[in-house]
Amino acid sequence: MIKNGRLNAVIARPALVLGALAIALHLWANAGYGIFRDELYYIVCGWHLAWGYMDQPPLSPAIAAASHAIFGIWLPGFRIAPTLCFAATVVLTVQLVRLLGGGLFAARLAGITVFAAGALEVFGLLLTTDLLQPPAWTGCTYALIRAVRDGQRRWWLVLGLVAGVAFLGKYNVAFHVAALGLALLATPQRRALLTWEPWAAAGIVLAFAAPNLLWQQLHGWPFVAHIRDIAAHHTEHLSPLAFAAQELLLLNPATLPVWGAGVVALLAWPRFRDVRWIGIGFLLLMVFGNATQGKPYYVAPAYPGVIAAGAVAWEAWVARAAIRTALTGLVIAGGLALMPLFLPVLPPARLAAYMRWLGLLPSTGEILELGALPQYFADMFGWQAFADAIHAAWRALPPDQQSRAVFIGRNYGEAAAIDVLTHGPDAISTHQSYWYWGPKGHDGSVVLHVGETRTRMLQWFRQVEQVGHIPPGWGMPFEVDQPIWLCRGLRMPMTQFWATHRTDN
Repeated sequence: MIKNGRLNAVIARPALVLGALAIALHLWANAGYGIFRDELYYIVCGWHLAWGYMDQPPLSPAIAAASHAIFGIWLPGFRIAPTLCFAATVVLTVQLVRLLGGGLFAARLAGITVFAAGALEVFGLLLTTDLLQPPAWTGCTYALIRAVRDGQRRWWLVLGLVAGVAFLGKYNVAFHVAALGLALLATPQRRALLTWEPWAAAGIVLAFAAPNLLWQQLHGWPFVAHIRDIAAHHTEHLSPLAFAAQELLLLNPATLPVWGAGVVALLAWPRFRDVRWIGIGFLLLMVFGNATQGKPYYVAPAYPGVIAAGAVAWEAWVARAAIRTALTGLVIAGGLALMPLFLPVLPPARLAAYMRWLGLLPSTGEILELGALPQYFADMFGWQAFADAIHAAWRALPPDQQSRAVFIGRNYGEAAAIDVLTHGPDAISTHQSYWYWGPKGHDGSVVLHVGETRTRMLQWFRQVEQVGHIPPGWGMPFEVDQPIWLCRGLRMPMTQFWATHRTDN
């Protein structure tokens, strides 16, 4: 009886149970494939720690470099930060349910729905700039409810702290906060903005953001140019309907009954009249994301708020245990069925076959050639083999050439793989933040390079010969099964080459 009582007490605490399950799931799944392209890049960015970079704020690189220093590339340890952030998202969503008046069923349903929401699972898998956004956005919503609905104005300061830290992780949180602010202006709750605390919160965010914004200003706002170029040339332009369809797939169609009910309830249910601004802000964010040609996953951190509202609505609207069980079962079944699309739980060959069976083709929000796997999985394959092949080509050089040789990567992933995964040649690149770090004193007299053709390489070098090959694999098509070139005699001064080859995307 005592044991059963303790068990029931634990089960009655869904935040604790689901949070622990979130950690267990990601510790199990994290080492399924390999290290991700962007993770390699952020490690190197962290080695060049600064208040800003061409393509992101400084917090994620700092976390990546620290994680690598402690755990190396043992992925369950290296990815402990996103694992804990996913668990925090689950816990905060459950707490948001409680704040909105939900009971035990609603808390469980909301937490399980976060588990099944594919994009949120991916954010909890990879150590990228997205890791802080879901718990931060959910925390901002929680703090605003406390401050606006409950009149506990000190929560404005919590909002400022959370948003400020999240801004140093990724700039997207500014759009979430702005959408909620505009939504407040559209509702009677706008009177909450007349106190001093909201402006103090804005001051806290600005204090956190100022060093990074100053860095961007001193470097000519490279991030603005970066996102403009991506939107113009590298991102698929989706219609509103196509954008909505991508959101549906990214969040897992099985979760639609929950978050869809949340949007409806926030906009129309009298019980949610005093938090209607959450629903309005959610819609504003979706419209803004599509209008600015952002990738659909950019707005995914906003979903825990409407998931929590939807779970509370289902609990209030449906009392029959059979229907509640069926809804929960649908979410769990859908989450399990599509989990292989978001977490590395199947061998790549089986994953490719499973996607074909589902009738899904690998896709990405970017204009890229894809192989058998989605980009975020393909970019977890082949990096050690890539680094080993370059290292072997470098070791085969005579000693006097080894000392002068440099690897020039076409992109930050290639350069970072050499920097992180091998003790071979120096790695440089004109791609994104690597461009700022320069050619490291190399003159281009001896260069290793991957891809392209010999004819094209002869446009830049006087001598070009193939000295190796990147093996085939599951990686992106332009990274695997590629020739390794040994190039000698850059036809122009390295300073001129560097000045004319900067790549912002």
